[in-house]
Amino acid sequence: MTPHGPGGPVAAAYDRLLAAGELKADPDQARAAAALDRLGQELSLRRGFFARLLGRRRDVCGIYLWGGVGRGKSMLMDLAFDHIAVTPKRRVHFHAFMLEVHERLRSERARGHGDPIPALAEAIASESLLLCFDEMVVNNPADAMILSRLFTALLEEGVAVVTTSNRAPSDLYKDGLNRELFLPFIHLLEDRLEVIPLNGPTDYRLDRLHGVETWHVPNGPAATEALSRAFFQLTDYPVEDRANVPTEELALPGGRTLHVPKSLKGVAVFSFKRLCGEARGAADYLALAQRFHTVILVGIPVMGPEKRNEAARFVTLVDALYEHRVKLLAAADAEPSALYPAGSGAFEFQRTVSRLEEMRSADYLAQGHGAA
Repeated sequence: MTPHGPGGPVAAAYDRLLAAGELKADPDQARAAAALDRLGQELSLRRGFFARLLGRRRDVCGIYLWGGVGRGKSMLMDLAFDHIAVTPKRRVHFHAFMLEVHERLRSERARGHGDPIPALAEAIASESLLLCFDEMVVNNPADAMILSRLFTALLEEGVAVVTTSNRAPSDLYKDGLNRELFLPFIHLLEDRLEVIPLNGPTDYRLDRLHGVETWHVPNGPAATEALSRAFFQLTDYPVEDRANVPTEELALPGGRTLHVPKSLKGVAVFSFKRLCGEARGAADYLALAQRFHTVILVGIPVMGPEKRNEAARFVTLVDALYEHRVKLLAAADAEPSALYPAGSGAFEFQRTVSRLEEMRSADYLAQGHGAA
């Protein structure tokens, strides 16, 4: 297995992964590594003497990596973040960044700024010369309305952007409300970022799922440990750092949030009690299904008429996950066919049983995340 040739630090790190057998040769990935090195070289011109000569390097904007699941987008972005020698820089999930943006815009308005976006862009630029976003996805009108103006201002401030997405720029916010107002952001991405597709032959995420059992019975220490191993396997997170796994506050309709006790690289861990034991509706589960490509759910009980409300929420949750091709790993007190064994509602629950069984199949697991 031969490396693709000499290059900068990102390509060199990529070649080391090839040589170690952790990756398989992929021309798309090699091109992306080379492009990320070019971005790093351009960014280096901003420093010292050259920066004073050139001023803002508006031609240096960034890279948009997009493609199917498991094609190495996040891996390449991590290599760029680790090896592009510029400071300050920041890596953040796009969803978390947008939550922060809305909060900071509220603060700017409270300070009396009629148009808070220029001040916010200037503040963000002072904090990060390089912004790396994982999983750019736009699901709500509030984000769509501000993205074009905010990112135009950030690029004019000289911020370089590296972002990943499952979608090409032209497919972002597809069928969204008032999408015509979002089109300038798409044009901005296509005009000022280098758009690189990653659609190589190897699905590394599916490889990581190889041999992973998706449904564990019963609930208990053995199931918890197995799902914990699966989480670290799916996210490449060091097991020794398990006490420091990131959390997240998932934005829900109506300005509410849902605490995610473990959230990393599109994988989230929840308890059944948190998702189905509290009053939640389809919109909440839709937000969850859009945000995460894999959900680990623990503590699923056997249900019956006495748990009718919990069962109804579980049905709605499974529908949202299924329709968005979310991978489900679970710990339960029974196999899907025995989760709702008898009583009023048992017949209707059979549709959910069928979906849960399909979600365990190799064909389902091989599908990419997104609405069917």
